[in-house]
Amino acid sequence: MLGAETPRRRGGQDGAGDMPTPSGEYTTIGPATVENRASWRVALVALGVYSVSFGAPVVTVVALKQIAAELGGARSVPALAYSLAWFGAAVGGIGMGWVAERVGVRWTVMFGAVMIGIGLAIASLGGSAALFIGHGLFMGLLGNAGINAPLYVYVARWFDKRRGTAMALISSGQYVAGMIWPTVFERGIALFGWHHLMLIYAVFEIVVIVPVAAVMFGPAPETVGGLAGGGLSSGARVLGWPPRLVQGLLCGAAFLCCIPMAMPQGHLVAFCSDLGIPAAQGAAMLSLLLGCAFISRQFWGLVTDRIGGVRTVLFGSVCQITAMIGFLLTQNEAGLFAVAAAFGMGFSGIIPAYVMAVRDLFPASEAAWRVPTVLLFSGSGMAAGGWLAGAIYDYAGFYAAAFATGIAFNALHLLVIGTLVLRQRGAAEPRMLAASGD
Repeated sequence: MLGAETPRRRGGQDGAGDMPTPSGEYTTIGPATVENRASWRVALVALGVYSVSFGAPVVTVVALKQIAAELGGARSVPALAYSLAWFGAAVGGIGMGWVAERVGVRWTVMFGAVMIGIGLAIASLGGSAALFIGHGLFMGLLGNAGINAPLYVYVARWFDKRRGTAMALISSGQYVAGMIWPTVFERGIALFGWHHLMLIYAVFEIVVIVPVAAVMFGPAPETVGGLAGGGLSSGARVLGWPPRLVQGLLCGAAFLCCIPMAMPQGHLVAFCSDLGIPAAQGAAMLSLLLGCAFISRQFWGLVTDRIGGVRTVLFGSVCQITAMIGFLLTQNEAGLFAVAAAFGMGFSGIIPAYVMAVRDLFPASEAAWRVPTVLLFSGSGMAAGGWLAGAIYDYAGFYAAAFATGIAFNALHLLVIGTLVLRQRGAAEPRMLAASGD
């Protein structure tokens, strides 16, 4: 009819599942995507939870020199405690991921928050044993393990089109923690001492996370389309290789890249103090590093959505090794602020890109154990890097040797992840030629 409006389609793709309504418009039977406003609410809440839970080990980073002084001067002791928090979270993530699949992520997050609080209380007692148990067992193995990996898997199920962006957002929580808390903790330690500050933060962390998790983390939707990775079935070859080989290479790469990643984050305040830069400025530098990591991680999320997880890891690693070299070449305050900002902007997209790489290459049904396994190796690398920097400092008496060691590990990472990128490119070329009809 002349002048009549053409019926409009909404919500569907390629007309699949569309039916006309009595008003003449089209609607979709079943959603074309699971993403909606609730998805982003869940992601933002997860970001907030991470920013609080990852704040707990930061107390030890800011108070590293004070804790070491009380324990005889060895910086490797508080550095090891900080590393154990990462290692415990990485090891426990596999088990907690299994538990979350059965009882729900709400309960593992609530449990993890309580365990972090207990860990802080134990660590506040002082002594190396209390530091190790509080950080490794309670903050790590039972605490952040119940929050970190389970929330990655959980939030990924709320997204199918902008999953890389969402993963980048929530994984920024540790950088929000690093951006907010160092300056606050530096003032708190000056006022109350690190023992009392740990107790204060323990109460704050439980009061914030437990009720939020109870209200917000309900059942996740099922992802439209079922499987990731182009519909791969369980056991299918990945990039022309056995799945175990590709998983092993991803895990090895995650370990290698996180060793240098952890070194500036765990020792920057002490490094600055050794150069005569006040602790307040060192804390501000750490906040700048992690603040830049938070901002740039959103950019890396968009990059990941466009080029995939494996290539994003490679580009992030190149940026990371460049900034690590900068720490070796720069010792004045202004230069270190610039290098810290560059380091934060460079490395920040690597970890969420690993999650995307797993979702790109393997079936979604295997994500509940493959993602925590990769995070186990990345967390182990963070733990190894933080401890190794402290141990090398105790042996050599300066941080340049530690940073040079980190650069060597980063170079090995480039070799491993570059191999995967080349393999992925080689696997994609036959499909492109077939699609073009050549």
